[in-house]
Amino acid sequence: MRAIQYAAPTTVDDAVALLAEHGENARILAGGTDLIVQVREDGRDTELFVDAKGIPELTDLTVSADGTTTLGAATPCYELYGNDNFCAAYPAIVDAARIIGSTGIQGRASVGGNLCNAGPAGDSIPALIVHSAICNVAGPNGRREIAVEDFCTAPGRNSLEAGEMLVSLTLPSPPPNSGTHYLRFIPRNEMDIAVVGAGAFLQLDGDSITAARIALGAVAPTPLFVQAAGEALIGQTAGEAAFAAAAEIARDTASPIDDMRGTVAHRKQLSYVLTQRALRGALAHAQGGTPSNGH
Repeated sequence: MRAIQYAAPTTVDDAVALLAEHGENARILAGGTDLIVQVREDGRDTELFVDAKGIPELTDLTVSADGTTTLGAATPCYELYGNDNFCAAYPAIVDAARIIGSTGIQGRASVGGNLCNAGPAGDSIPALIVHSAICNVAGPNGRREIAVEDFCTAPGRNSLEAGEMLVSLTLPSPPPNSGTHYLRFIPRNEMDIAVVGAGAFLQLDGDSITAARIALGAVAPTPLFVQAAGEALIGQTAGEAAFAAAAEIARDTASPIDDMRGTVAHRKQLSYVLTQRALRGALAHAQGGTPSNGH
């Protein structure tokens, strides 16, 4: 068994300094629900854990005067679905937070950690994409922003450079008459990895769709922003015909693989079905309701 050092900085600058000093041998510990398992199984060479939980900026959940929300990267999942205002504003992210691992895991796991893990089937990532989240990153060269759909670059890989860390996520204030929804298909009821996940955002003017975003998980090397499917909905009447057409685009854009959890054909069909269900759920929220059990 190898010894691993532990540091608990209280500022972003101190954390960045530790990352810069130790390079690839240092890892940010946001929740640790993925990282500790990976290190224990020798999936990652690590000499230092840099605990982010003691940095206020990484655990803050604040709303500015214009309604924009800043979500600290290490904020645990349970705080999201325990916040009524957050639940009302960002339902797709809450949908994802409720199904990341078990209830016990959600006491430690964070949306930011789930994003940095960059798993193709990460539940929070399609939800963040449909909410147009912006990643706020700090490093030795200062701070920068990355659109969340550009953050994951390959399975287990993200766009953070040497010495950088994810500090927070900026979530735009939800526009009026809009709604989002995220859901997934799994072979069991809990604590499983998505075979396919789908998220959707809709904004309405009456029955007409004025803006839309669709994202899929577990159907490509990275979570997939299906921009063409959302654009196809703009100007259409919200309903089954429009949703089916968008779902066809999502299905055709998906590029899944065969593995122990599902086949290419199964995942393609699930992409079609779940996109429609996600859109129905987003429509229900946009119209002031909640999705039905059957979505």
